[in-house]
Amino acid sequence: MPPVKRFDWSNLGLRVASAGVMIPAVGAAAWFGGWPYLVLVAIAVALLAIEWGGMSAPVSPTRVAAAVAAGVLVAVFLGYRGHYLWAWGSIAMMAVAAAVIARGVAERPADAAFGVLYLAPAALCLVWLRDTNQGAWWTMMLFATTWAADIGAFAVGSALKGPKLWPKFSPNKTWSGFVGGLLAAMLAGSLMAALPYFNLNIYAAAAIGLAVGLATMAGDLWESALKRRFGVKDSGDLIPGHGGLLDRVDGLMFAVVVMAALRLANQLGWGH
Repeated sequence: MPPVKRFDWSNLGLRVASAGVMIPAVGAAAWFGGWPYLVLVAIAVALLAIEWGGMSAPVSPTRVAAAVAAGVLVAVFLGYRGHYLWAWGSIAMMAVAAAVIARGVAERPADAAFGVLYLAPAALCLVWLRDTNQGAWWTMMLFATTWAADIGAFAVGSALKGPKLWPKFSPNKTWSGFVGGLLAAMLAGSLMAALPYFNLNIYAAAAIGLAVGLATMAGDLWESALKRRFGVKDSGDLIPGHGGLLDRVDGLMFAVVVMAALRLANQLGWGH
């Protein structure tokens, strides 16, 4: 197995520049919704599927990537058309189909099925969250709390250091950064809920920030474990200074599922 990649301080400026381009583009598409948002999600799914194929089936990645992308996009387009029950039901069927298609070209065809199960819920939740009442604001809250968790964990962890959170898979993460990220996410959630577009009390907003922060860090750690399993340092090299797209949205993929569940609870009366 290759050594776990440590943070490279020399490319910090490149990382910031890349983020400066991506964040406005993603934010604008999410804010306006409609077909631009659908196109953004579909492109992200395709790129993530390509990275998944490269990691899980390096000998023949194209067939696996195509199977995973097709399976996830079926759920995304069904959800976009409002057929969410069909969309959720299609995920399991598309996972099985991806495994069948990957037979003979992948060392572990089940990895193709897992690719669908890994990517599809997050993509579908992104579509559903934006489609809800005040969906643009809830999507902005998702991004704000997720990015706050990442930035808070990095800033506090770099400043205080201390014991490592999970050194086997991610030697850069510390317990101080973990706590700092959670506090930052809670603060971001509370500040967002102070806007007049949310029917949330301050305690519910802080709880959302905490839950999304926990999910963000869990997603980050999970992807680190996956990369170790597949023997790669990065999921790809798409984003200058950052690595692959999966390296940037690993936490968001877990966070959006949690946010969608909390949004559903809010629609049923929780947090008012």
